[in-house]
Formats: sequence, C-alpha cells, structure tokens
Amino acid sequence: MASEYSYEEELGYGDLFKDFIKNFRDETGRFKYMDRLRRMINFDLQSLSIDFSDLYRYNTDLAEALIDDPLKVLKEASDAIRELVMLEDPEYAKKKKKFIARIYGLFETIRIRDIKSEYVGKLVQVEGIVTRMHPIRSRMVKAVFRHEKCGAEFEWPPGEELIGDRIEKPSICPVCGEGGGKFILVKEKSKYIDWQKITLQERPEDVPGGQMPRSIEIHLTHDLVDSARPGDRVVVVGIPRLEQTSTTSPLYEVYLEANSMRVSEKVLEEVTITREDEEKIKDLARDPWIRQRIIASIAPSIYGHWDLKEAIALLLFGGVPKTMPDGTRIRGDIHVLFVGDPGVAKSQLLQSASRIAPRAVYTSGKGSTAAGLTAAVVRDSKTGEYFLEAGALVLADGGVAIIDEIDKMRPEDRTAIHEAMEQQVISISKAGIVARLNARASILAAGNPKLGIYIEDKPFTDNVNLPPTIISRFDLIFVVKDRPGLERDRRLARYILEAHSNIEKFKPEIDTTLLKKYIIYARRYVKPKLSPTAKKLIEHFFVFMRNAAVTKTDKGLPPIPITARQLEAIIRLAEAHAKMALKDEVTGEDAAEAIRITMAFLSSVGVTETGEIDIGVIMTGKSRQQIKLYEVILDTIKRLASDRECISQDKLVEELVNSTKLSENKIIETLSKMRRDGLIYTPRFNCYQVVP
Repeated sequence: MASEYSYEEELGYGDLFKDFIKNFRDETGRFKYMDRLRRMINFDLQSLSIDFSDLYRYNTDLAEALIDDPLKVLKEASDAIRELVMLEDPEYAKKKKKFIARIYGLFETIRIRDIKSEYVGKLVQVEGIVTRMHPIRSRMVKAVFRHEKCGAEFEWPPGEELIGDRIEKPSICPVCGEGGGKFILVKEKSKYIDWQKITLQERPEDVPGGQMPRSIEIHLTHDLVDSARPGDRVVVVGIPRLEQTSTTSPLYEVYLEANSMRVSEKVLEEVTITREDEEKIKDLARDPWIRQRIIASIAPSIYGHWDLKEAIALLLFGGVPKTMPDGTRIRGDIHVLFVGDPGVAKSQLLQSASRIAPRAVYTSGKGSTAAGLTAAVVRDSKTGEYFLEAGALVLADGGVAIIDEIDKMRPEDRTAIHEAMEQQVISISKAGIVARLNARASILAAGNPKLGIYIEDKPFTDNVNLPPTIISRFDLIFVVKDRPGLERDRRLARYILEAHSNIEKFKPEIDTTLLKKYIIYARRYVKPKLSPTAKKLIEHFFVFMRNAAVTKTDKGLPPIPITARQLEAIIRLAEAHAKMALKDEVTGEDAAEAIRITMAFLSSVGVTETGEIDIGVIMTGKSRQQIKLYEVILDTIKRLASDRECISQDKLVEELVNSTKLSENKIIETLSKMRRDGLIYTPRFNCYQVVP
C-alpha cells in the first residue's frame, strides 16, 4: 500500500515559501519577490510584502495552509526569508536576525462584528477606521534571567518568543540544573520589540441601521507601529487571538494580532469600480440631462427645494483640491447650511444625502460635543495612559459630515469645527499629546431660526443662533421659509398624498448604488480645469459686483457684495458642476450656474435692511452701514461725555437723530446692540459711556 504523504509535507512550508520567492515571475517575466527581497535589504527593512493572490496562483495548498494554520506557516516563511537573505547578504542577516512575511490582499474581508470564536487562530482580513491609538511600548519577547545560586545568565523561554502578557520564571536553572535560589530578571539584556495597540471600528457605511458600530483591538509590532493615525481607514490582515479578561475569569476577549496593515491614502479607494460599472457610468454621463437626473435622485419624495437639492449634489461631487508648491492646501470641499422653519423637510434632505454619499457620518448638534466632533484624549482605565480617540469630522475624512440641529450645539462646542471647515485638520494639544488629524470633509448642516420661525424683517444673523465666524465659512446658505400660498399648497398636498399612495412612482431617477459609484468615479478620476471662458465670466462677475457697490454709494462705507472667499467658493461650485457631467473642463455654462446659485444664496442671506447685498452681514454679523453707524455713535458719545460723566439717553438720541436722520426707535435698538457687544456701557440708568 502506497504511503499517504503530500509534496508539501515532504518539503515543508519553509521550503515551499523559498521556492515561491525564488521562482515566482510576474506578467513581465521578472522575479517579483527576489526583487522585493533585494529592495528590502537595500532599504534596511525586515518585512517582505507578499500578495496572497500570487501565492494562491503559485501554490494553492500552501495558500490554504496559510489561512488555516498561520502561526506555523508564517514562522517557517520568516525562516525561509532569513535563509534567502543569508545567501544575498550574510552580514545583513546577522544584523537583523528576524524577518517577517507580511501577507496582503486576502480574497475575503470579514466584518468586524462577524469575528467569533471560529476564526481564532486563522488568518483573516478586516477593514475599518482607526478610532483609538495608544502610545508605543516596548514588549519583551525574550527574557534573560540570572540564577542567584550559580550566577549563570540564560535566555527564557528557550527557542521561542514569549507568548501572552505574563513572564513565567523558570523552576530549574538550565545551566546548573538546580532549582534552588532566586531567578532575577535582567531587563537590560532581555530582548524587546516595538508594540502598539489601536482600536479598529466598523466603517459608518457598513453598520446596519439602528445598531452600534463594533470595534476590535489590533496589536501592532515591529514596523507596523505608528503607521496609522486616528481617522485613517485601514485594511488589516491578522490572526484573532484570545486574551483573558482577568486571571480568575473563564471569559476571554478576542483581539487581532496584525500581520500587515495598509492605509487607504486615496479618498474612497476602498470601493471597487468594475469595468461594467465604468461603462454604465460613462453611459450616464453622455445624457445631456444628467445633472437634472442626479438632482432629481436626491430625496425624490420631497416636494420642491430644487436649489437645495442642487446644493447637496454639488457638495457630494465637490471641487478640485489643490496643493501649492509651498505646501499651502486649497480645499475643494463645499460646505452647505440650511436654515428654515420647522416642517420644511430639512432633516429629510440631510438623511437622503447621508444615504447617497459614499462616505458619510451623521450627527445631531443636540447630542454632539466638541470632543465628539473633533477628537478626544481619553485615559485608559487599566494603564492610566492617555490615548487619542477620533471624532465625527475625523471619521468623515474624505466624505461628508452631516450635522443636524447645528443651532442646538453649545457655543464652546461649535467653535471646535472652525479649523476643520477652513484648514481641514483637527489640532489636538491635551495631556501631553500634540497631534494634527485630517478632517478633509464637506459639512452639510441644518438648523432652525432663533425664534422658531424665520422673521423676514430681521437680518439673517439676528435670525440664527450661530456666530458669524461659522456662518462665513459656508459656501452656500439657504433660508427655507414656510409661507402659505393657495396654488403652492395645493400642489404640495397632492404631491405628499401621491407619495403616500403610490410609492413606486417616486423611485430615484438613478439607482442609489449606481449613483454612489458615479460620485466615487467623479471624485477619484475627474479633475476639471477652468477654461478661458469660465475664468473671464467669474472675473467679470467679481469685479462688477464690487465696483457696483462703490459707484452707487454717496457717503459712508460702501457695502461689499462679495470677497475673495466667495470667489473661491464660486470656483469650487463651477468645478463641482463640471464633475457632475464628468467633464475635464469647466465651461462658461458651469461658471454661469455657479454664479446663479451663489446669487440665490446672497439674495436671501447677505442682504441689508435697505435691500443691498453686503457680505459683511454674513462675515461679521453687521453690514458696512451698520459699522458706520456704530462709529458715528461712538464718536458722538466720546464728544459729548466727559471722562467722569456719561451722557443721558435722551440727549444722545436727540443728537443722533439730527446727525444721522434715522428714527428714534432705530437708534435706541442700535444702542442696545452695542451694549450687548460690549462697545458701550451704562454707569447709571439710561446714561451711556464708551468702554475704555
């Protein structure tokens, strides 16, 4: 009877790996892994990257053994790499001593929530977001003990590295063979490796509706430490291991001992677009009405709000980010704010955007803190060390951060998003941790007016409970008013009734899955440049708007309709409009539409009480005419009040009515605002003095 043995058992996994590294050729015929091995030596590294697909194609049995028994196979693979390095460079092999085979690209990615006991000891691949990062530590892998009785020093455990978190002392000295006397740990002569713990959380788009995102601890060693930051999206290949919760407990926690980790550098590169998807996307782009179809696919069950839906579409596609030669980064992300009366479907529009966006994090302002939005420094309950935990804006890096009820946030929490909106980074300096995390996300926010309903007679800044510093950073702001109108109300009622009775009629123009891939394709591959026509049109609009305000103003400070910040916003909007049709050039049509939607925003928000467009209303909360009035009032108080005496309200109002020709009520209202702003104060009742 023939003996039952396999070719793999005869050679051993180490020999098979050696054979694979020495003989595998790529499509061009070069020895792929021998080239990588030589590059590893030249760059002073100790890890050899191996693509699982290559290994599977070369030796299927070896690849399957790697999945089923990774500890044994990887150990023999490391020995095989060391033997090959010895042949190439013996000095380098003696210097590094240990080499690691890092496996990339397993065929199957396991969800974090699906890692159960059955996967313990196997090789798995998971994907997620780094939410916590602990400091780097030195982990002992080989202890050196000194036997107090005979004075001999020896390594322990013999022949293998320490496993687990406990150092077990020997009972018998391997040198003298006796067990009496103390065994003293010689820390200086023991061997250590770099070790770090991170927490990997499920991606927001992978979490089933209504459930909490799951996390798993990842243990990194050697050159994997510090290779990712909180907020980074990573693919980790590793071995699930068990860690006892306490010395007496029968319960064990699963953690992942990482073999390899790859950070997704490009935005949305984790989504694969097949050749078939690409054909469908290009067919869609050929449709002359593609932009209208995309806008109509956003919240089709919501009646009207075309400009708001177009703003969301432009935000989803975004402009083109640019990095200047000196390192300055110009953002391409578009920020949009909706402010309006209750019941006008603001939250529904935001929810629809979160479903369409390829990467989105949805938060509510009422339940969000500064640390929850940006990043938190948290103390580990076990070790007492501090570590970083990423917030919503960091998790939304490369996508959309959606903040509903932004007006309900506490003022000190709102200020945390200033830096993220303009510089697109989060700076942390707490508990000895100084870090800058990427927050390259578009922000889509919605809020209610201060008094519940938008008062048309008051300027925008008096209607919203948001500081000008945040308002000015939004590229588009829309006021949504709920005003009765016979014909409009009839159409609205019919539309809603139809939506409730005939659901199939309100299917989106473009399937949501395909639209997601269309947006990813546009953001990844389409980088339109401004055409001469578009440049001329935008330049003419900018110059005309600013000069028109100067020429029609007789005295005082002329209103400033737009600034360079709005000019950059128009460029971003024009680029996004071109990307919606997958165009490589921003045409005059794109520039004209960007100007139109910007004018719609300025006409509803940046308007003074006299009806003039003045961007100062948004940028500072005051129009230029209001600033001039403040200046006149301050000069009048300084002139009429002495150093020791204040000026009475009656006398001040009388003087200002004569000099400014404004009504008495308007002046008293302005005095009240100046007092709230801390410019003037009342030492006595109705008696004013300038704050020194």
